[in-house]
Amino acid sequence: MKIIVEQIDEKRRKELGIDSWSIWEKGVSEFDWKYSAREICYILEGRAIVTTPDGNSAEFGKGDLVTFPIGLSCRWKIIKAVRKHYKFG
Repeated sequence: MKIIVEQIDEKRRKELGIDSWSIWEKGVSEFDWKYSAREICYILEGRAIVTTPDGNSAEFGKGDLVTFPIGLSCRWKIIKAVRKHYKFG
């Protein structure tokens, strides 16, 4: 299972309707997470590294669009407080 991190332009952001998605915020911390549904999120602020049990990791921050696949188990390490728009499904 792969975490996809990409840069998108304003046109793509509007096409996806990102500004209407819910917002999630979390301070500097570390925690385990398992995705029961696919999540797409757009990072508004902050920086994090997410590592999977097999040792793969993805680092992302402000301006990144990140997709987490359904069934993914991982460990979040938030380096700088994160604020993101997100959508499941």
